[in-house]
Amino acid sequence: MQREKEAMGIGIGIGIGIGIGTGTGAALPFGEASPWSLLGGAVAALLLVWAAQMLEWAWLAPRRMERALRAQGLRGTQYRFLHGDLTEDLRLVTAARSKPVPMDRPHDFIPRVAPLLHRALEEHGRVSFTWFGPMPRVTITDPDLVREVLSNKFGHFEKTKLATRLSKLLVGGLVILHGEKWVKHRRIMNPAFHAEKLKRMLPAFSASCSELIGRWENAVAASVGKAELDIWPDFQNLSGDVISRAAFGVRHHEGRQIFLLQAEQAERLVQSFRSNYIPGLSLLPTENNRRMKAIDREIKSILRGIIEKRQKATKNGEASKDDLLGLLLQSNMDYYSDEDGKSSKGMTVEEIIDECKLFYFAGMETTAVLLTWTMVALSMHPEWQDRAREEILQVFGRNKPDINGVSRLKVVTMVLHEVLRLYPPVVMMNRRTYKEIELGGVRYPAGVMLSLPVLFIHRDAAAWGHDAGEFDPGRFAEGVARACKDPGAGAFFPFSWGPRICIGQNFALLEAKVALGMILQRFAFELSPAYAHAPYTVLTLHPQHGVPVRLRRL
Repeated sequence: MQREKEAMGIGIGIGIGIGIGTGTGAALPFGEASPWSLLGGAVAALLLVWAAQMLEWAWLAPRRMERALRAQGLRGTQYRFLHGDLTEDLRLVTAARSKPVPMDRPHDFIPRVAPLLHRALEEHGRVSFTWFGPMPRVTITDPDLVREVLSNKFGHFEKTKLATRLSKLLVGGLVILHGEKWVKHRRIMNPAFHAEKLKRMLPAFSASCSELIGRWENAVAASVGKAELDIWPDFQNLSGDVISRAAFGVRHHEGRQIFLLQAEQAERLVQSFRSNYIPGLSLLPTENNRRMKAIDREIKSILRGIIEKRQKATKNGEASKDDLLGLLLQSNMDYYSDEDGKSSKGMTVEEIIDECKLFYFAGMETTAVLLTWTMVALSMHPEWQDRAREEILQVFGRNKPDINGVSRLKVVTMVLHEVLRLYPPVVMMNRRTYKEIELGGVRYPAGVMLSLPVLFIHRDAAAWGHDAGEFDPGRFAEGVARACKDPGAGAFFPFSWGPRICIGQNFALLEAKVALGMILQRFAFELSPAYAHAPYTVLTLHPQHGVPVRLRRL
């Protein structure tokens, strides 16, 4: 009988998992199990549950979704266990970045920036799928369907959880919020970006641009008529200086630490996207994860100091309210008043810090890349550089740009829109189906990533005509609405679209017009023979090898 009990004990131990022995290796009779064996059984049971969940997440669910997509006529790559197409994507990107874009077709760089999606569309059609780890990623290239996803009228589409979790370490705020909280923050922040409020920031734009112009003039003078310099770091510094002054009312050297930390954070974030899609990996104390969290704490500490200093000055009646931070704090106070003075209704200091992180990163990145690619394009197409300069001199002469003149810049606006079409700051947007939903006649299961390739759609010949891959600002002569071959196509959204359209787009365009105007007044420029045309993505579209340009003083 005792042996039967021992056998029963062993059987139960095996049934729930591998037991942890007491040192003798023998199983205790049923009813006399030690705490160690019970703990071992519980751990084993948890491991079995975890293993079953991982099997479902990494294999069974992806295979079901793949069958569901293929059954409806969609084609795509074959799912590979756990990593999907990430390994192949990394291989293709590494190979693509090893050589620049040929200068005979400089604007045709999609195969360099997004080689996997480019190949998938070529092989499997305009609506096809690849794999981001175990998540199917369906590429949507129809502008009407893209607008339907971005409008998100019924809340069917959400940002991917991975992007939201990791993005919080870089920006936070409106970018990652949803629902009522997003509505509240947007309502509080809207007044700060009103056109009338942006006019007040023009002096900050002009002051920063004047300092850049001064450095370039000194470089030209020292080089006897023509200087060669890399404009990419100069424009990063310029936009960082502008956002420091216009957003926080501080000088660039005070905000430079934030800029450097966020630049490092962006690089690390790209690395994390390739591995942290696996549940739990973002929580492990890896060097990258620890450093990203340390950077986030440091940025928040700097911003908290700036905000608390401003709040103290505001209480003493000392602070100017012409910058974004002052306008945001004032709008937040007004929101309290509108909501019967209940402090719980407004934004907390931590929420304001998150929005300031977004101010700084988006404000700096968007304008820096826009100005950089604009000077590249105008160097490649000097006839448009001449036309833009002629307009600037006609409107402003040698005077600093003013708000009334900026609003009359038609050619410069056309040029900037064409650069945004060919070189959008963000080349791809992603959304996720949180439940089964029909889109364009296809029923997508919950958990599918919808990839909205701005870069592809901005070059779609069906929307833009046979010259979609060429630089021609004239297509915007009658405005954005009529720029497409089909005016109803609506295939232009460099700042997203719908309710979540970038709140700072007017800020970025105003800054770009002021800077470009002041540069064209004083300099002619061309690309250096050493320039290698190599766009690549670090969240936004960067020049991989910088942009050496030759400047000549006019």
